[in-house]
Amino acid sequence: MQENIQENIIEIKDVNKGYNLGDEKVPVLKDINFTVKKGEFVAILGPSGSGKTTLMNIIGCMDLLDSGEYYLNGRAIHDTQESELTEVRNKEIGFIFQNYQLIPTYNVMQNIIMPLLIRGMGHREAKKQCSEIVKLLGIDHRLDHRPNELSGGQKQRVSIARALASEPAILLADEPTGALDSASGQEVLKLFGKLNQMGNTIVMITHDLKVAKAAQRIVRIVDGCLSEYEEA
Repeated sequence: MQENIQENIIEIKDVNKGYNLGDEKVPVLKDINFTVKKGEFVAILGPSGSGKTTLMNIIGCMDLLDSGEYYLNGRAIHDTQESELTEVRNKEIGFIFQNYQLIPTYNVMQNIIMPLLIRGMGHREAKKQCSEIVKLLGIDHRLDHRPNELSGGQKQRVSIARALASEPAILLADEPTGALDSASGQEVLKLFGKLNQMGNTIVMITHDLKVAKAAQRIVRIVDGCLSEYEEA
């Protein structure tokens, strides 16, 4: 059991990424080295413009790196064709967004099972697979409601349930408390702690040190360079 916990589920080596601005290439990520072990809860902390969103897009297979290596759950993402990354995202990554990104015309259960339907699973099987998740997150009494009938905290729980539905290798959370009041935000962070104790690997992107401190480990990104966080 201990061996599994120590496996690197994310391994990023000497990764660089930049964007073209006119005739210039502007570097955004500079020689990034970063690992996350299976079962870890890691926060990536950085201010606006630090490169944290670009790093999140690399981790989430939503953007391609310019150089370096990226292994996700043993797969060499840097050698994976762009056309195959949709499948990687659907199977390996559970996305949790600041603004939830729920489909407004779908009810709670329909939103949660969407990744499974995309994978080709039938409605009945998908609902069965998600039955324990909705109980765990305390939204089993809201399954027929649409997003506009939910509070912010409930919407984020639906987003988390959707992320968990496909049993991904990692949960990737982008400013997950950013749209919530402080009480709802604390509830979400407690939920992350519980999910992590259950064995889920979580990578959380945030600009807020108080939020980052909910994680087991914090790394700081500034001007495209990553380092371990040290208390001032």
